[in-house]
Amino acid sequence: MSYDVAIIGAGVVGCAIFRRLALGGAKAILIEKGADILSGASKGNSAMLHTGYDGALDTLELACVRAGYAEYLEIHRHLNLPLLETGGLLVAWNEAEAAELPAIVEHARRTGLDDVHLIDAAELRRREPNLAPAAQAAVVIPGEHIIDPWSPSLAYVLQGIAHGGEVRRGTAVTGGDRTAAGWRLSTRSGPIEAAVVINAAGNYGDLVEAIARPSPFRIKPRKGQFVVFDKPAARLLRSSILPVPSERTKGVMLCRTAFGNVIVGPTAEDQDDRADAGVDAAQLAALIEKGRRILPALTGETVTATYAGLRPATQFKDYQIDALPDRSWIAVGGIRSTGLTGALGIAQHVAGLYATHFGKLIDHPAPIWTPVPNLAEHLPRPYQQPGYGEIVCHCELVTRSEIEAAFAGPLPASDLGGLKRRTRCMMGRCQGFYCSARVAELAAGRLADVPAGKAA
Repeated sequence: MSYDVAIIGAGVVGCAIFRRLALGGAKAILIEKGADILSGASKGNSAMLHTGYDGALDTLELACVRAGYAEYLEIHRHLNLPLLETGGLLVAWNEAEAAELPAIVEHARRTGLDDVHLIDAAELRRREPNLAPAAQAAVVIPGEHIIDPWSPSLAYVLQGIAHGGEVRRGTAVTGGDRTAAGWRLSTRSGPIEAAVVINAAGNYGDLVEAIARPSPFRIKPRKGQFVVFDKPAARLLRSSILPVPSERTKGVMLCRTAFGNVIVGPTAEDQDDRADAGVDAAQLAALIEKGRRILPALTGETVTATYAGLRPATQFKDYQIDALPDRSWIAVGGIRSTGLTGALGIAQHVAGLYATHFGKLIDHPAPIWTPVPNLAEHLPRPYQQPGYGEIVCHCELVTRSEIEAAFAGPLPASDLGGLKRRTRCMMGRCQGFYCSARVAELAAGRLADVPAGKAA
């Protein structure tokens, strides 16, 4: 079988592109080397729905972030995707940072955010009484909200499948050859033929790009580590607390999550390894200390988890998205920390490049909506409904019916990470200590990393 377009990489960007092109009528296939979607960079992030208040003007990144933000607001209810409306407070902790705030407000307004404004220490204290006394002033960014970091990608892929798209997981692309009709990609599960290839391979993007040309960008992953405080910490703040950003990084923030926790992070550590998302004790200790300096009451709260994400940074500050009409190829590289928000906007931009250079896309008059189960703590969950049955994971209150549902449908969970991201099981304060045996029993023979007859 030959496809109109093959998308390499099922991170959030690849999933959004797959959705957009399938909605447009293209015969699309999404190829992922991992056992499940979100196996790479996209599985570890801050889950911020970003307004682009600090985005560089006249850049593709800012345009995609703004477009992606708007589309998420437009479609999230159709897909049952949560929106935790926290807003953001960008806080100055000394006189030098306070002096930068007016310029940050002015820049945000130049990006189109007219509701961004300054508040003084007294108003900041009224809004967030638990902040450390050193806080001097803040910029209010009303639209900086929190979302579920994993369910959007699942919803995008399911909608793409509903419109005729196909997904192949566990399918690493190892090379490719030009054909009269486009491309014949070599993969570890057999060849795939497509008229057009889209490279959305994240931290491996420059290596995949070499299939089509010498890559003009080089990926040097930037690790961001996070610490997760237990759910009682969420009572200590209402808004996302943001730092005054630097040239290199947006800095360490402190915010609630859609799952009822509080996170502190990320760090920003450049590294050569494209797969090592490990955490280290010194960085985590520094993050915990930073969080307690910002919010002193965190001193009495428990850290229940840590994680890290690898952002596919390049030598360029802007996204690296380019169509190569003579090569039947579109490159989508250098999508860093704004990718979760920007994904839908990137998909719009890529669809425009595809329509311009490779084939007409339709504007679907009545799309099929594929709502996903809710994982967010501020919205109703199955355990709150009558007759919910067995609770398997007591930390995150995940029911057996939710776990069973994750194995059903057109894109069932195919490894333990995928099951966790679909249900929240084993992701609470005990990190699976109590429920892993029961989860393994239910998952036996259904997941790549949980064999039949084996218990964790």
